[in-house]
Amino acid sequence: MTDTMDPAEIRKLMEDQLRLSRRLRERIRELEEEKHAPLAVVGMGLRLPSDLSSPEEYWHFLRGDGEALSGLPEDRPGLRAVYDPTPGKPGRSYVDRAGFLSDIAHFDAEFFGISRREARLLDPQQRMLLEVSWEALERAGVAVYRSDRLDVGVYLGIMASEYAERLQDRGDASRIDPYFTTGGGLCFGAGRISYVMGFSGPAVSVDTACSSSLTALHLAVRGLRGHECRYALVCGSNLLLSADLMVSLSQARALSPDGRSKSFLASADGYGRGEGVGALVLMRLADAEREGRPVLAVVRGTAMGHDGAASGLTVPNGPAQQEVIAAALADAGVRAADLAWIEAHGTGTALGDPIEIGALDAVVGEAVRDRSVPLALGSVKSRIGHLEAASGVASLIKTVLMLRHGEIPAAASPDDGELNPHIAWDRMNFTVPRQHCPWPAELPRRVAGINSFGMSGTNVHAVLEAYEPAAHPEPPRARRAAGEVLALSARDHSALTELAAAVRACLTSDATSVSSICHTLRAGRAAFGHRLAVTGADAAELTEALDIALAAPTEPVPPLRAVVLRVSADEMALDRIVTGWASAFPAFAGEGTGPSLAGPDGSGSGPAETLADMVRALGLTVEVRRNADAAGAAATLEWAVAGGPGVSMPLAGEERNPVALLLDAVAALFTSGGELRWDRLRAPGARLLSDLPTYPFRRGRYWIEEPRREADAAVPGAGTPGFGAPATTDMPVSLASLSPAEMEAYLLAELREVLQETDLDPDRSFLDAGGDSFTSTLFIAKVEERLHVGLTPEELPLDLPLAEMISKLAGSVTLRGDEVEREPSP
Repeated sequence: MTDTMDPAEIRKLMEDQLRLSRRLRERIRELEEEKHAPLAVVGMGLRLPSDLSSPEEYWHFLRGDGEALSGLPEDRPGLRAVYDPTPGKPGRSYVDRAGFLSDIAHFDAEFFGISRREARLLDPQQRMLLEVSWEALERAGVAVYRSDRLDVGVYLGIMASEYAERLQDRGDASRIDPYFTTGGGLCFGAGRISYVMGFSGPAVSVDTACSSSLTALHLAVRGLRGHECRYALVCGSNLLLSADLMVSLSQARALSPDGRSKSFLASADGYGRGEGVGALVLMRLADAEREGRPVLAVVRGTAMGHDGAASGLTVPNGPAQQEVIAAALADAGVRAADLAWIEAHGTGTALGDPIEIGALDAVVGEAVRDRSVPLALGSVKSRIGHLEAASGVASLIKTVLMLRHGEIPAAASPDDGELNPHIAWDRMNFTVPRQHCPWPAELPRRVAGINSFGMSGTNVHAVLEAYEPAAHPEPPRARRAAGEVLALSARDHSALTELAAAVRACLTSDATSVSSICHTLRAGRAAFGHRLAVTGADAAELTEALDIALAAPTEPVPPLRAVVLRVSADEMALDRIVTGWASAFPAFAGEGTGPSLAGPDGSGSGPAETLADMVRALGLTVEVRRNADAAGAAATLEWAVAGGPGVSMPLAGEERNPVALLLDAVAALFTSGGELRWDRLRAPGARLLSDLPTYPFRRGRYWIEEPRREADAAVPGAGTPGFGAPATTDMPVSLASLSPAEMEAYLLAELREVLQETDLDPDRSFLDAGGDSFTSTLFIAKVEERLHVGLTPEELPLDLPLAEMISKLAGSVTLRGDEVEREPSP
């Protein structure tokens, strides 16, 4: 007897298998798409030669003419000492021009919580990386709070740290302290950004010589696609501080005598060096669109490879370059025929330029040869110098700006002479444009490639495309009745004043984007202690209110802990408040799911409950209370201000609508220290903007001069004014007769010496004053030279205000035996 399956069962089994097969195919498709997911560039920051410090300044420079090259700066005596115009002279460099930054010594150490002692020892690259990374994140609308541990990966291209050389004296190592390692090690460039800003993603410093920062881009793309982080900071950095590398490159005849890279020109005679720092914020395009980030351009694909067994370690390999260019196009899913621009490596060397053009021709030449539009190419190195490890990030930011503006800047001057005769231009449909021109309208897509080839043999290519949103957002609705709240903050009053003045200029010049300006400055910026908030229906009202607010000084405010929402039993009035808020600010929709507010009969109060949840949605801890006074407002917000009277703000009234009252209340809450979630107050049509003023850093000079090479070199500390100078104190030599208050003053003086600070705010914590595990150990060790400390460095309460920490420390110390016996000095 043979068992047989019922036809219905067979049919069901086949249907189940078919559904499973479809799900598997769909999942395979999703995984394949994730492998090639497009990435959005959402923010940028930079410091480039010719004092360029913003993307807007960089673009203005690129659209103009001229170079950003200059002579050897006065603060680089080592470079000046080895200069000799005679090429080939042993131990000398024949170059006295490069793309220098005018100021690398100044830094806002207090903003980043770094002590003077540590700031002076930090490689200026680390200092500038902190600033440009902060600016890039602000332009991306990402508010950085250290305690949030944002899921940000840091990918840094860096190949040298030459600042520490000025501390290396073979005859005297007394100036070497713990910050010698953390201030100069390449790994700390990326690590410090993540540490200072509290990021949780990967932190990688990578050195592949001149392709370092584009290698960092490639790693960031892989990290984002692999969901290793939500945001990625792609950075590049390079400074010219050491005479040794300049001499080495001159001895190899790699450098152009006049300091300029003449990319693809017949006059090419070596590359010109340059320095700079840049940072870009990347994220998955789908996430950027969902979060409303300002998408500046799209990274479609990248690829990386190595020359392998070339004719020499530093000799370019044409076939290897072809492989990486083709692989990047495949990763991007872009046809070679769609390319309109190649930001080439283009160092301006007789060997490198023809090899690069040959590789490009082998991969894309046939695709562009027969079209009417030639493939334009050039290199920003001819304008700002070859930034070596940072050259890729300079090229990347330039390409993003080109795609965003839809324009191609001139790649050579009409006065630059003929193109390199060793390149077969006549059989290639390539061009080096000599004047500014629009992006070719004949091409269906706005696509560009970027080449970067490292001296170590690591080659990288990236493919970018202009951003075209799937659907244009609806224009902002007229909202004069609703109005806006403009909230600004800074770490001190002078910075707040400067920021407010810059924002005022934005409001004056672009009155149509008021909602977007206010939304960006609220939701896309971290909040600091000195605060200012004004309300208004339009740019004119906000500007007038801002002028009035600026006339009053500000004091830092402590965090606001809790707020009381006092409501009446008038449900109709409460419902009008809820309806008005939800109508003006759609992001409030869906609130009202929190715990019920029980009435006298134990039942929940619908409008009151919803109103309480709306206030909580602003990020506030709220206690809800019934209003016993029937004649009072239907709802009020109340809170206490440290050292001042309580504040009460009505949420309903006969003369003003609920939305205007809400804006007044949140403005007052903000200036009282409230930490608000501003996204709920986003007006319809408002978007994050990338070109608003960033934080105005208060920079002080932190610099160690190069030691003299002659007689002064034998004197420890010569040529280094201020470094290691002990703090002076009027404390007596004997500690036996000190009162508790005098002991605390003595300990505070010792701490000032360790941190090399002339003044310390007793209300700030040790960590906020720039202290860390190194300085806490140094501090305890210094104190223990004369006292016995009952607390170990690990037990020192570093998060307490300094006054409390010093008091606790003073209570734990006792005199050593020899100090008890010592007589006071006369």
